[in-house]
This record gives sequence, structure tokens and C-alpha cells, in this order.
Amino acid sequence: MTTGKFWNVMTGLKPVLAMVVVQMSLGGINIMYKFAKNDGMSMKVLIAYRYMFATAFVVPLALIFDRKTRPKMTWMIFLQGSLSGLFGGSLGQNLYAESLTLTSATFAAAMTNIIPAVTFVLAVILRMERLAIGTAAGKAKVLGTLLSISGAMILTFYKGVDLKLWSTNINLLHHSAAASRQSSNDQILGSILAVVACMCFAVWLIIQAKMSMVYPSCSGTALMCISAAIQSAVYGMCAEKDWSAWKLGWNIRLLTVVYIGVWASGLMITLISWAARLRGPLFVSSFYPVMLLTVAILGSLLLDEKLYLGSMIAAVLIIVGLYGVLWGKGNEMKQKQSAQVEVDGSKSSGEPELRGIVIETSSTSEGKLPASNTIYPIQAADRESSAVPSVARGE
Repeated sequence: MTTGKFWNVMTGLKPVLAMVVVQMSLGGINIMYKFAKNDGMSMKVLIAYRYMFATAFVVPLALIFDRKTRPKMTWMIFLQGSLSGLFGGSLGQNLYAESLTLTSATFAAAMTNIIPAVTFVLAVILRMERLAIGTAAGKAKVLGTLLSISGAMILTFYKGVDLKLWSTNINLLHHSAAASRQSSNDQILGSILAVVACMCFAVWLIIQAKMSMVYPSCSGTALMCISAAIQSAVYGMCAEKDWSAWKLGWNIRLLTVVYIGVWASGLMITLISWAARLRGPLFVSSFYPVMLLTVAILGSLLLDEKLYLGSMIAAVLIIVGLYGVLWGKGNEMKQKQSAQVEVDGSKSSGEPELRGIVIETSSTSEGKLPASNTIYPIQAADRESSAVPSVARGE
């Protein structure tokens, strides 16, 4: 019994563990973006290559694993795949990469924490989530989302004292101070682009949740990557007409493209689609604070960025907020399951119970009718009088 409960718990934790891995991988994208940008690579070209590599990786997997379960392509599925490629791919990623260039990796990652709030609002408007502010689950989801956003804002705008927990003295970025200076106009523009990018990601999560209900996760990811590859390639060729910018060598550019294309876009988007189908878009978006923590830690370890008191306070708020959203969503799912069980129970109890008696007789004799093994249902009146239907026998 204990082993069965353990495996039930582990099965329920699969979406949680999957989303933690996804967000940690997406946090690595921010660091790889900085490496590629520091090497002089155009972000528009990088986004185009990202979805080209993702398409080359995911399409064969979709053809192999979904060949028996993939339904016929319809115009609605095609439209959903194209919109997923636009909002979650070409448009959203180009806006996010540009905001990261104008600000910083930590700031761009911090802004992604408005995604749960935007997703929650859109899901409520589209009736995919219930606000249910009067219930404990609804209050937990709202409060958890606000705490996560508050933690992200504290991380962005409040530093505090330097904690000096560790010092690796490793800085993989080598650039001049002049190159690192940013104007206030760049900061404002980068913030606006980050907000718009987060809105695009929220719309993408809604579309993914809808599409995953009727289309397999792997095939849906392949359709999205194909659309995003075409869109971002067209945009990249229009923006970067110098073909030397498209050259890849055995350097950090190729490593970045392979990582974000195959691992982050191919496998991770498939997991996002799977989790959105199981738990909904709000559940997926609530894990974006994990990416922020990943970026802050990796920046401190690899880029010699300092950890401040504000970062630790923000981390506590983000974790508490994340737990609140998960608790509210889990409690809401338990209530739905309990209600479904009650409905199923009432339906089964409302059906008439059919019972009967099998009458067995010995071999037929002269002057008697041959008896047959017949099942006679007991009616409601028979239950009350405890009467048993008899078989008429001929003498």
C-alpha cells in the first residue's frame, strides 16, 4: 500500500518536475543569448536558426511517435499552429531577445513573471479558468500570482547589501565598459518590448492549451516550429541582408543555436504543451519565476554577477507565490474530481439493478414441460415483498 501511494505521488509530481526542468532550461537560454550577442551574432539570425534546428529535430519525432494518433489536419489546427509560431516563436522571441539586448538577462527574465498574471486574466476571460475569488483555491491563485510578481519586481528594483555567499571570479563575458553602458531610453524601450513579449507568451500558452486538446503534443510542437522557422527566416532575411551574419562556425554561435533549438525549443516546448494539456495554461505560466532564479544563480556563478539581499527576499516571495498557485490549482482539481465522482455515483445509483435467479432442473420427465435456465429480473415491488418470481410448470 505504501509503495502504491508513493508511485501515485510521483505520478502527480511529473508535470511539476517537468516544468521545473523546462524553466531551468529556458533560464539557460538567457545566458546563451548573452554569449552569442557578446560574440557579435545578430539576435534575428539567432531566432531564425533556433526554429530551423528545432524543426529538423522535432518533425522526425512527430512522424515516428504520432503516426497512429495524429488526427487529420484541419484549417483550425493549421491556424492554431501558425498563431503558436507567431506569438510563441517569431514575434515573441524576437521581442524578448531585443529587450534582453537593450537591458540585461536578469531584467528580461524578471519581466517574464508578469506572464502568470496576463495568462490568468486571459484564461478567466476565455473561461478556461474560474476566478472563484470567494473560494480558498481562487484566493490562493490570485495571492500566489501577486506574490510572484512582487518578488520579481523586488529583484529588479531593489538590491540591498552584497551577501558575498561565494565568489568564483569567473566572467565568461569580456567587453568594454563603454559597450556595457546603456541609456535610459534603451532601458525604457527594453522594458516595453519585454512587456509586449510577455503578452505574446501568455497568448501562446492559451493557444497551446487549446491545440493540445485535439492534436498530439509532439505534432503540435512540430507544426509550431515549422511556422516559426518560416516567419523568423523571412523576417531575418529582410532585416539582415549581409549574408556573412548567417555564417556558423565551430564556436559559441553554433553551440547556442543547437542548445536553444534542439533542447530548449524542441524538447522543452513539447513538455510545455503536454503540461498545458494536463493542468492548463495557468499551471505552466506559474513556473516562470524558476527561470528568474536560474538566471540569477547562473549569472552569479558564470558571469561574476553579485547576489544581493534583495535577490534572496525576492526568491522567498517567488517560491511562496509559486506554492500558492500550485496549491490553489491542485485544490481546484481535487474538487472537480470529487464532483465528477459524485455525479458518476448518482448516475450509477439511478439505474435499475437487475438481478435474477437461475432455475436449474433435473432431466425432463413425462408430462412435464422442459425447464430452461432463465433469468428473471426482480422488480421494485418484488424487493419490497421479498417475492421471488416462479416458473410455471405444467403437470
